[in-house]
Amino acid sequence: MAAAKGGIDPTAEGLPPRRARHPDGTEAVPETKESDVRSTRTWLGLTAGMAGVALALTGCASDAGDGGDGGDGGSGGSSDEKITLTVATFNEFGYEELVKEYMELNPNITVEHKKAATADEARDNLNTRLAAGSGLSDIEALEVDWLAELMQYSDNFNDLSSAEVDGRWLDWKTEAATTADGKLIGYGTDIGPEAICYRADLFEAAGLPTDRAEVATLLEGDWDRYFEVGKEFVANSDAAWFDSAGATYQAMINQVENAYEEDDGTVIGIEHATVKDIYDDVLTASVDDELSAGLGQWSDDWNAAFQNGAFATMACPGWMLGIIEGNAAGVEGWDIADVFPGGGGNWGGSYLTVPTHTEHPEEAIALAQWLTAPEQQIKAFKSKGTFPSQIEAQESDELLSTTNAFFNDAPTGEILVNRAEAVTATPFKGPNYFAIHQTVADALTRVDVDETDDANSSWDKAVQAFKDLGLE
Repeated sequence: MAAAKGGIDPTAEGLPPRRARHPDGTEAVPETKESDVRSTRTWLGLTAGMAGVALALTGCASDAGDGGDGGDGGSGGSSDEKITLTVATFNEFGYEELVKEYMELNPNITVEHKKAATADEARDNLNTRLAAGSGLSDIEALEVDWLAELMQYSDNFNDLSSAEVDGRWLDWKTEAATTADGKLIGYGTDIGPEAICYRADLFEAAGLPTDRAEVATLLEGDWDRYFEVGKEFVANSDAAWFDSAGATYQAMINQVENAYEEDDGTVIGIEHATVKDIYDDVLTASVDDELSAGLGQWSDDWNAAFQNGAFATMACPGWMLGIIEGNAAGVEGWDIADVFPGGGGNWGGSYLTVPTHTEHPEEAIALAQWLTAPEQQIKAFKSKGTFPSQIEAQESDELLSTTNAFFNDAPTGEILVNRAEAVTATPFKGPNYFAIHQTVADALTRVDVDETDDANSSWDKAVQAFKDLGLE
C-alpha cells in the first residue's frame, strides 16, 4: 500500500525538495567528522504543536545553573533545608519506585509525583498553567508532540545544559529540545519504537500461530498484509483485530515523511493522496471489513476492553507495555512480536523540563538529571517498558537481556532494540502538525467510534475543519 510507505513527491506537487534532517524531523546541518559518529539507532520523533499557549505566555527566565550528578542520587542541591519537589508526568513513566529511591538517597527532599491519566490531560494542564503563570510543578514532563510549539516559549523553562549530561542522549533527541542560542529546555526520557502486541489465546482460538517468532513471520510485510491476516482472524473469532481506527491511522501516518507540512514548515494540509489514501484504507479495514473494535483510545471503554478480550492486536510502542499490563491485570495471553507493518515506526517519547516558576531550580534540575540517567531509565524500562533515549542505556547488556513476565517472558529489550533499528522514515512534525492531524483524527472517530458519519461525509467535515485553521 503505497500511501503508507512515503510522503508526497515534491516534484509532482511543485513543492520545495526535501532537505536532510534528523529523525525528530529537525533540519540537519552538514555532517562533520564529529557528527558522523552517531548511534545507529536513529528515530522518528514527533514534534507537533501545542495550540493555544501563545496567549499570555511571557518569559520569566532564570538561569538555574548546573544540577547534581545524574547517576548516583544527585546532590539534591547544596542546602540542608527540607523541601518538597513536585514531578508531573502522564501515562506510565515507571517512576514510582525511582521516586522512593531518590528520597532515600536525599532525606531532606520529599518528592510528590503527580500523574495525569493521559498525555492530552497533561498537555491541557501544562497549557493552562503556563498561560496563568502559576500552578506548575517543579518538573513538568512533556511529550514530543508539544515540543515544537513550546520551543517558542523557551524563556518559561530553565536551561538544563550541563557538562555532566553532554553526550548522554542520541544527538537528535537533544537537538530537538535545544534552542538556536544553545539553551536545552528538556532532558530526554524515552522514545517509542513500535512492535505488535497480541493476545496469543485469541490467536489460538482463531487457528492462527501463537509463538511470537511465528507471529512475526505471519505479519511480516506491509499494512495490506496486516489487514489481510485480520480478515482471516475475524472470520474465526468474535473479537476484533485491532482496537481503534485512530490508533492504526496514527501508526501509519508516522511512517510518512511529509504528511501535513514540508520540511521548511510549508503547510501541505490533508487534501492529497497520501493522507486521503491512508484514511480510506484504515476505514475500509475498520468498518467495511469489521477489523476495528470501534474504541476511542484512552477512553473508559478502551480501558475496559483489555479485560474482556475485545481485540487481538494493537500497535505497541515500548511505553504501551505498562499501560496494557495495568489495564489487563489478571488477564493471561498477552505477548509481543518483533514485527511492525511497513518495517518500523516510532510513536511518542518524552522529556523532563524545569519551569522557571520553580522555587527550587537547583534541586529540581538535580532530580531531573538523576531520573534521566541511563541507570534510572533502564529501571523505568523494566518497570513500564519506556524504552531509553540514552545511548549508554541502549547499548547495555542489561537492557538487551530484559524480559517481561506479563508478556509471556518476551525478550522486550532485544525486541525493542530491533524495532528501533528498523525505523527508516523521519517525518517532519512542526508547530502545525498537531492541529492538522486532529482534523483527521476527529474524522476517524466520527466513523469508527461515534458512528455519526460515513467515511465520505466525515472527510468533508475534516476538510472544512482544516480550512477553519486558517493555515493556507
